Amino acid sequence: MCVALAGCASTGLPVGQEAYDIVPAPSEKTAPAEYRIGPLDVLKITVFQEPDLSLEEVPVDASGNILFPLIGQVAVAGKTSTELSSSIAERLGERYLVDPQVSTIVSTSASQNVTVEGAVQKPGVFPLQGPTTLLQAMAMAEGPTQTAKLGEIIVFRRKEDGVYAAQFNLDDIRKGRAANPEILGSDIVVVGNSFAKQLFRDFVALSPVLATVFVRLDGN
Repeated sequence: MCVALAGCASTGLPVGQEAYDIVPAPSEKTAPAEYRIGPLDVLKITVFQEPDLSLEEVPVDASGNILFPLIGQVAVAGKTSTELSSSIAERLGERYLVDPQVSTIVSTSASQNVTVEGAVQKPGVFPLQGPTTLLQAMAMAEGPTQTAKLGEIIVFRRKEDGVYAAQFNLDDIRKGRAANPEILGSDIVVVGNSFAKQLFRDFVALSPVLATVFVRLDGN
């Protein structure tokens, strides 16, 4: 299977352009995806010059709805902040206000997260507060460990027809030799680990004198 795939990595996963076809980088043609509100997010909604209608904390319920003064229940799941602001302004303008100006901010993200695991300093699940790249996701996990395989950064992404995986080289991205792919909510980033490097570091920790001699002999 690997031989049949152009640009196939040693892991058998797509690399190069095939990887970017699955997990593209932001460009002029494909702008970064705007955050879409989801269940359990917390919003800050401001109606200009209407303090009684401006709310500091509006929780989104598990069904993806909020309750807003005057207009009642509003479906918000799947909308961007801009779309929700327009929807609320439209409903307020129908009966209550003249040309209302509404702004929405996602103050707490509970629905859009990225999981970073493998050979990183701080594996975990991290909220996405806006457009996020692979380098930013790695920074959330405080970067790769010393034994990480920077050429084996794998991103798993769920699409309508299944789960896809793509492999990237973090060193190439850092040095500008490759584009920085965009990470979306529910993506999983896995950083590979070099068993040989880990074994050597364990050896150094157990016997630093012998390890120093080994390195010198190996260098000669």
